[in-house]
Amino acid sequence: MTDIITVLSAIDPDGALARTRIQRSAAVANSQLSFEALLEPLNPGTFSFGERYAVATYVAGLHQDQAAFDFYGELLLDDAPASLRDAVAAAVQQGLASGPYGTYREVGLAAESQPGPSVRHDAAALGERLAAAFDVAHLMVLHPRDSRPEVLGHLSGAGWSADELVSLAQLVAFLAYQLRVVHGLRVVDGREATVEPTPSSGSVEQVDWQLSDRGFPVTTYPDIVAPERFVSHSLGWKPWAPPVPKGDLRPDQWEALVEKRRADMPYFRLLARDPQALKARTLTDNDIFYNIEGGLGRAERELSAAATSRLNGCTFCASVHAGFAIEQSGRVDDVERLLAEGVGADLGSESWNAVVDAAVALTHTPVRFGSAQVDRLRAAGLDDAAVLDVINSAAFFNWANRLMLGLGEPEVPARLRA
Repeated sequence: MTDIITVLSAIDPDGALARTRIQRSAAVANSQLSFEALLEPLNPGTFSFGERYAVATYVAGLHQDQAAFDFYGELLLDDAPASLRDAVAAAVQQGLASGPYGTYREVGLAAESQPGPSVRHDAAALGERLAAAFDVAHLMVLHPRDSRPEVLGHLSGAGWSADELVSLAQLVAFLAYQLRVVHGLRVVDGREATVEPTPSSGSVEQVDWQLSDRGFPVTTYPDIVAPERFVSHSLGWKPWAPPVPKGDLRPDQWEALVEKRRADMPYFRLLARDPQALKARTLTDNDIFYNIEGGLGRAERELSAAATSRLNGCTFCASVHAGFAIEQSGRVDDVERLLAEGVGADLGSESWNAVVDAAVALTHTPVRFGSAQVDRLRAAGLDDAAVLDVINSAAFFNWANRLMLGLGEPEVPARLRA
């Protein structure tokens, strides 16, 4: 099986690093299957190959990954005229910025809000659908905490269907994962790959996103009881786009859930609109976090996920994985300090601080992870297998955060309300 992550990272496919990486063989295989499901599906439907390759080229450009931009740009040229790739390159220049930034919905986090640019792309050059997709991709890549129901309304108003929305969101979020794994592998392989942060080129003015039901209905929750800040207890989650009703799930969608209990969760029934992508994503997740053969401890993997979520601003994901980090380590005070103080908190041990530092560097866009983070992890006692687990876990939660933030919002369960 061709492995696009190996291709883009340019590591020796028969070398020691590749052999270490294959210790998470299900993650390697299903990362590739995710690429195939989202960029080379057997039936692309109404979300065309050209649109998929254009979005991928744009996202790679926002990450300032030249090799990935060239790779996806070549795929785009196979399916579209050179004028479209030129328009994509112009859109990248319009959208360059450094993330994550954005304004929190949670009232207790207002002081941490960092307003930044939103971008409107040229429908005359890209077409209405693709311009709207780029508008939303820019948000998902650089300022995912700015997601609101009206952002999905923008796609609906441009004619995107609910199924297409899920595939688009999965594609952008998957690339946030793939490009971070690629970057991390290059650095571990001894090739410094950091990019200097880019000053914003767009306007900081708030864009007026509009609700629309042209393509699919968008649900808002004006009376939702939202968390006020980051917490380590469980939260609920409400979708803005319609999940597949449980009774309407097809056999392939049931299979994609992997665990049948997930049919009771609206998040997974929403993602089941693209069953191939959901199944591959779930199996990637399971191997990265639950394969305990060697490498990084479970608690530290959960810490990496929690730190990533803390920086991106995903209170739902942070609550889940902070809870797991506490469960696996017993270090309640340290995890709560991360949630309360942020990713700069001193967690009381060099190994934990090094894991958080690496996760944070991987979560910035463009990615800031470099040899300094690898050296610090190694000095703290991590071998290459453990370093790759840090990269995989942080990269994966750059995928998960963007879906959770981009498709719905968290809710405090009734049993935990004051």
